[in-house]
Amino acid sequence: MHIKWNALAQTAGFSFGITVAVVAVFALGILALSRRESALTARQGEAAPAAGSGRLALAGAYACFGVCAAAVVYGLVLIAGQ
Repeated sequence: MHIKWNALAQTAGFSFGITVAVVAVFALGILALSRRESALTARQGEAAPAAGSGRLALAGAYACFGVCAAAVVYGLVLIAGQ
């Protein structure tokens, strides 16, 4: 049995990179939800947030979570063999 170490290293590196990217995008989605909560709280307080900043943050959060969901579904399709 011969192990192709180069292919194994490429696969491990690609998997690590994609994992870090998905986690970073998910963290950005969480940050966007946090910014939305801050905008909604500031709207009730004395500070006036920028108009529509809560909606923009919510749209960004949905986009980030959509990218994460797409990556998970794509991985499941690859595992299931289509």
